[in-house]
Amino acid sequence: MSTRHDKLIILGSGPAGYSAAVYAARANLNPVLITGIAQGGQLMTTTDVDNWPADADGVQGPELMARFQKHAERFDTEMVFDHIHTTHLAETPIRLVGDAGEYTCDALIIATGATAKYIGLPSEDAFMGKGVSACATCDGFFFREQDVAVIGGGNTAVEEALYLA
Repeated sequence: MSTRHDKLIILGSGPAGYSAAVYAARANLNPVLITGIAQGGQLMTTTDVDNWPADADGVQGPELMARFQKHAERFDTEMVFDHIHTTHLAETPIRLVGDAGEYTCDALIIATGATAKYIGLPSEDAFMGKGVSACATCDGFFFREQDVAVIGGGNTAVEEALYLA
């Protein structure tokens, strides 16, 4: 397994990872962005993104993520397609171990995002984006004046329910 060293590595290829890459590249930090398994993050499974500024007609999640990637690449961000499974954050330099290689860096930005949790019903996949959602602030608009159910526990479910109320 090969090892490479970079000044800055960014873990995650969602909006936060790509935004960090653009800023870092413009600051001449030569960022390397390691995509992870789910390249593009949660927006890759989102159909209509209607709350993105400057896209008054809406945009599809995968299209928006392709634009994020193109923007980061425009400033020479290097993309590495790997999944990091082990980190050694207390070491100097920081050491990361992935499926395809080992990496060391002086600075690390962790932008691995979040993953929605689902019940596991077969109908969830069939109705994803057609009534089943994991983001009230993203999709609640489409269900105004309708009865909805919030399924979940903890602070996140309460916050989503309060937003929809």
